[in-house]
Amino acid sequence: MAQKVLLFGDIGIDDTVALIYAYLNDEIDVVGVVADYGNISRENALANIQYVRTLLSSEMTEQVTIIVGAEAPMTGELPVYVPEIHGEFGLGPIIPPLNFMNGITENFHEIVDIIKEHDDLLIVNIGRLTSLATMFLLYGDLMRKVKGYYVMGGAFWVPGNITAVSEANFYGDPVAAQVVLRYAENLKIIPLNVTEQAIATPKMVEYIDAYGPIDIVKPLLDYYYNFYKERNPSITGSPLHDVLTLMAVNKPDMLTYERLPVNIVQAAEGTERGQSIADIRPFLLEEEMAKKHDIAFQLNYKQFFMDFMTVMSGQRFT
Repeated sequence: MAQKVLLFGDIGIDDTVALIYAYLNDEIDVVGVVADYGNISRENALANIQYVRTLLSSEMTEQVTIIVGAEAPMTGELPVYVPEIHGEFGLGPIIPPLNFMNGITENFHEIVDIIKEHDDLLIVNIGRLTSLATMFLLYGDLMRKVKGYYVMGGAFWVPGNITAVSEANFYGDPVAAQVVLRYAENLKIIPLNVTEQAIATPKMVEYIDAYGPIDIVKPLLDYYYNFYKERNPSITGSPLHDVLTLMAVNKPDMLTYERLPVNIVQAAEGTERGQSIADIRPFLLEEEMAKKHDIAFQLNYKQFFMDFMTVMSGQRFT
């Protein structure tokens, strides 16, 4: 049976490609999507996802619950968007019809129904952690029913992508990130250490465009790559942060993990805000120790490549 997944995300370009990957993958069944603020506004994320699911199939339209998530972080700040990376609606150059924002109503409580309905549910968080943290604060007992959590976030002894040391999801709401790391059980952190290795090269994208069934993958990833290439001319393709995190639910051997105590810096501002710190001291006192989580440090790129290309193109890669 396909693995049931409840997805939390801000539904930018790589989030959208992750949704397309899940749609094409018989081993993953996304039963709900919580659309949050993040790289784009919550309203634009909702318009994006409602538009994208009409491009896939009526089956997805009927079966996947779209949930209105957080519109601002727990820090109380106004969110800062980055349309230059993902486009205004998170679809690069594509602007969905504005009527896709009509009829949006608050339905956050439906997350409770989804968790109660599924005994084998995994939660995958590929955006800011505000909505997921809210669930832990409101429904602590219920969240223990979830089989496991996969979170895209953090940068451990590698450069950040929002400051020199901080990754965007943890930086955007460090309060929420710390709440999730404090309460979640069976949590796997998928940081920049591995997601920046999960590269889709232009040749890979050309092949998917030629053989795959979804037409929007190439314009999305071309837009994404153009941004990254301008920022870092040595990069060879688009890093698929969110796709890798979703792939990890069914690929236990694709990533190598180390279990360590983790804390998130709660500074209101500055370079260190949102920094993810893993404590590697061998002599920690019990009162000093943060909760331990599995952190991914190594990626089997060949396995990533074979699976991604097979699923996205419909052609067998071995």
